[in-house]
Amino acid sequence: MIEADYIIVGSGSAGAALAYRLSEDGRRSVVVIEAGGTDAGPFIQMPAALSYPMNMGLYDWGFSTQPEPGLGGRVLATPRGKVIGGSSSINGMVYVRGHAKDFDHWAEQGATGWDAAGVQPYFKRMEHWHGGDEVEDKASRALRGTDGPLHVTRGRRANPLYAAFLQAGQEAGYPLTQDYNGLSQEGFGALEMTVWNGRRWSAASAFLKPALKRGNCRVVKALARRVVFEGRKAIGVEVRRGGAIEIMRARRDIILAASSINSPKLLLASGIGPAAELQALGIQVVADRPGVGRNLQDHLEVYVQAKSLQPVTLYKHWNLISKGLIGAEWLFLKQGLGGTNHFETGAFIKSSPQADYPDIQFHFIPFAVRYDGKAAAGGHGYQIHTGPMRSKARGAVALASPDPEAKPLIQFNYMSHPDDFPEFRAAIRAAVNVLHQPAMTPFFGGMIQPLPRQMEDAALDDFIREHAESAYHPCGTCRMGAADDPSAVVDPTCKVIGVEGLRVADSSIFPRVTYGNLNAPSIMTGEKAADHVFGRI
Repeated sequence: MIEADYIIVGSGSAGAALAYRLSEDGRRSVVVIEAGGTDAGPFIQMPAALSYPMNMGLYDWGFSTQPEPGLGGRVLATPRGKVIGGSSSINGMVYVRGHAKDFDHWAEQGATGWDAAGVQPYFKRMEHWHGGDEVEDKASRALRGTDGPLHVTRGRRANPLYAAFLQAGQEAGYPLTQDYNGLSQEGFGALEMTVWNGRRWSAASAFLKPALKRGNCRVVKALARRVVFEGRKAIGVEVRRGGAIEIMRARRDIILAASSINSPKLLLASGIGPAAELQALGIQVVADRPGVGRNLQDHLEVYVQAKSLQPVTLYKHWNLISKGLIGAEWLFLKQGLGGTNHFETGAFIKSSPQADYPDIQFHFIPFAVRYDGKAAAGGHGYQIHTGPMRSKARGAVALASPDPEAKPLIQFNYMSHPDDFPEFRAAIRAAVNVLHQPAMTPFFGGMIQPLPRQMEDAALDDFIREHAESAYHPCGTCRMGAADDPSAVVDPTCKVIGVEGLRVADSSIFPRVTYGNLNAPSIMTGEKAADHVFGRI
């Protein structure tokens, strides 16, 4: 029988950080349960190959939504990493902390201690930031960490379209920012990525693999089925390993860090959730927590694409010979076009002067292609990924059956709030406006999508319903809040309310989705949760 002081379910962004910190002093044993296998190989390790692993059953859980009414009944993929490093091994590697006001809002919603001041030390502790040469403001540089395990870098931005995009942002009336992860998020600037020496620098590379060298931390390949209780105290995790069902026991805490899809699924399968729904499935209720699985949020985006008059885009490499040469250069030298995610510039802007803080994000890439790599435009082009950051729509994760290994039901209710379409239209129009600025004129060969005839409200709404895709930032399904809040699932120390010995620490505990990509705040969650486990804060 496997027994440890701490059992962590999930080796992803938060789980790997937890394993690193909980095993750091060498005095406590840590077991990480991971259903997936190795992260070795070029599909994961080569940054430019990012579209492949999230579409491979070898690395992805294969989740998808129920038909989404707000998107014309379309079913959207919901990739989550089933591999060492979790979703940090299959994501786009863009590094965004989130806006300070995001975390202040968390605190206002009952997540005491998770305001901007409370999370800043953990962002700094986890980072090894390499962008300081580009930042003049000493106060902004002081917010960044330079000796943490997580390498954060910037691309070379050698393609002329990157500079044109930044200049176009200025011409459209937006500011520049030297470091959106520092003092000023708002503006156009260089994007940061979790890439180091030409390789994806996932949570596995930064946190888990160093922890495994200590001797008191190990990964066990198994599928977590449910948490086992004695009364209201969590004592172990039931897993399927090698075809057999067994229980792994924890002497101290069990911590679910299995994603915003699998963490609520595990709680529900374990008898923690809305009592009536659990009873209807024949699951014995351990704690009636109506918030489990609720509050599901995400970011949606569309690709605003333009044709390029000049053959400078990545399209010239969209052939087998060029791909082979790029792959060989990366394989032997870890250099060249294979060593970047190509999201090297972007922007964080306000939809209107009345906006409290930025609410639209741009990712710019010198190529017109879908994020899943399936539909390259027929020629040279470039695009802005854009969408609103704080939709008020809320969905849910629920059990499809009492079988703990069955896929869950996922319903985001995308575009279901009255504000969703006006906010999305504003994001698209802002992106189109940038692409029409003078700096882009030498390259601009007309729009690919949306076409000019699609810019009226009703036509844009149809375009959104047809083309909007998930940005793969699900969160919120085990919401953190005050212990007396009936809709909260965990308290501000990440303890599951109503039971003992069980915590959740991943993006599922976010009260509200943060502005930007979620890998950085998810890692921060693991960092901070570790200090709560030790009672340091």
